[in-house]
Amino acid sequence: MGAKTQFNAKVSRTPSGYNLGFTAASLRPELARIIAEYYLASGEWEVAKQRIRSSNALQCRSASSAVRLERELRNRLANLTQDQLMLVAQATAEDRAAIVWLAVCKHIQFAFEFAAEVLRGKLSLHDPVLRHSDYESYFENKSLTHSELTHLAASSKDKVRQSLLRMLTEAGLLAPGAALGTIQRPALSPTVVRAITRD
Repeated sequence: MGAKTQFNAKVSRTPSGYNLGFTAASLRPELARIIAEYYLASGEWEVAKQRIRSSNALQCRSASSAVRLERELRNRLANLTQDQLMLVAQATAEDRAAIVWLAVCKHIQFAFEFAAEVLRGKLSLHDPVLRHSDYESYFENKSLTHSELTHLAASSKDKVRQSLLRMLTEAGLLAPGAALGTIQRPALSPTVVRAITRD
């Protein structure tokens, strides 16, 4: 039985700009599993990268998309501990998604802060409906201290929002519902909880 827990990640943050390259890939836990398997087999990220790309292990249609996808997912997974990578490679689909979301939070400050500030804040107020205004307020507030957000074209802003919402859905944090969806607190297994707390 899963144990409910409040997600609190200790992630080192710098004043540098947001990494918005996450639009190259949504959560993609099954592809993350492949990358984790290659890394665990070799013990070296560079070796894993070369083998994944040369064999087209992610089954991309073009070399350029394979490079972008592999790089983005690998950069996320590189923030995980060995135990967490083992879970990505071997755990159930639910546990894998939880750990891959942890990797996202460690690597993508924009996503981490949205979860910590917006989702957790709304759940604490017993308001599970994620509205367009919630996202827009968050984006506007962050634009005050992150000028890179103000320079995005409208199409890029839409892609950032769509990618973030897709990841939240794949992680089980956002379910279909009114407005942008219904926020839900996923039940984490004891194995996942231990892997996070030991980190």
